[in-house]
This record gives sequence, C-alpha cells and structure tokens, in this order.
Amino acid sequence: MSDATLHATSQNPDDFAVQVADQVESFLVAVTEVARGDEPGSTVPFLLLEISQLLLAGGRLGAHEDIVPDERYEPDPGPEPDVDGVRENFARLLEPVDVYSEVFDPYEPRKAPVPARISDDLADIITDLRHGMVHYRAGRTTEALWWWQFSYFSNWGPTASAVLRALQSVLIHVRLNQPLEELDGLDTDQSPMGDETLEFEAGRVMAEEIGGPLGMRPGS
Repeated sequence: MSDATLHATSQNPDDFAVQVADQVESFLVAVTEVARGDEPGSTVPFLLLEISQLLLAGGRLGAHEDIVPDERYEPDPGPEPDVDGVRENFARLLEPVDVYSEVFDPYEPRKAPVPARISDDLADIITDLRHGMVHYRAGRTTEALWWWQFSYFSNWGPTASAVLRALQSVLIHVRLNQPLEELDGLDTDQSPMGDETLEFEAGRVMAEEIGGPLGMRPGS
C-alpha cells in the first residue's frame, strides 16, 4: 500500500487504515464498558468476543507488508492516559480466574510457564492501542498503522492471544462442567515454575465455584 493510499482514509470505509482504526476503536469502547461492571455475569463471554475481534485486526496487520512511518522519529503523542482504574475493575471482576499461566514462546524448548494476570494484560493492550489511536486522530495515519503493526508483533498481539486462550479455558471448564485447577497462592511476583510445581500448587475447584461469581452456569 502506498503512502498516498494510507492517508486517503477520510471518506473510504473500505480503506485498510479506516477498517483497522474502527476495529481498534470498537475494542477500546467495548472493553471500557465491560470494565464498568454493569453486567458482571457476562464479563468473560464479552471479553472473549472482543479479544477475538481485535485479533482479526491484528492478523490483518501481521499479514500486511511492513508499514514505514513518514518520519524517522515518532512524534510525541503526549502523556499516556491512566489505565489503573480499568485494571483494578477487571481485577475485581475476574478475581476467581484473573491469574493464569502462560508460555511466552511455544517454539522455545523447555520454556517454563509463568504466571500472568488477565487484568494486567488487558491494561497493556489498551495502552498500546490508545497510543496508536492518538496518532490516528491527529491525522498521522501512517504513524498509527506503523505503531499498531509494530506493537502487534512486540506486545499486544502475543498478549491478546494469551488472554484469549485463558478466557477460552474458563468457558470450557464452566460450560463442560469440568473441574478447574486453581493456582492457589500463585502470583505474578513469583519466579517461573515448572509443570510439577504448578501441579503441586494447584488446588481443585469445581466449575460452579468459578462460574458462580462470574454469573455463568455450568453445562449439564
């Protein structure tokens, strides 16, 4: 895509930049609403849907040729908006299942899983996307696309994929009425642990104990 095409976005809803920006904006608006907690029972399903749709935009960015910004140095987008409120709300809404384990690189042999928090990950994703949106709204379309593509590879893409897998796992355990292992006492401040340690740490929690606080019923 030429630089001229990247900037010709104002009146063309089929343009790549417009579509990506619309998906990013839709995600930011939706997750902010979910974080309010007005429908706590739908938090996990809503997040699963929104993360899945966001990853479609990420996949398009990943498949696209490298986007080169107009300027050698990134223009200053100003101070980053505070996301602590959103982070704390999600930590409260997802408290029974907020901490999960993830392997950062599935192609790196013998990589031990490490603990992560869905609430922290969502805040990181929001921060990355908002950063690019500032450029987009300022008319720096190429810069916005470059940032979204770069940060998709370097941060928010892998993070969103990990969150999606965690959310899928929660729903699978609840809907299929399967026991869910709880990482009892496991926190993100702890050092990486192997499978045997994770198994030792895990306690057994029935699916309804997770689904109850989230307002979901296990499958029959």
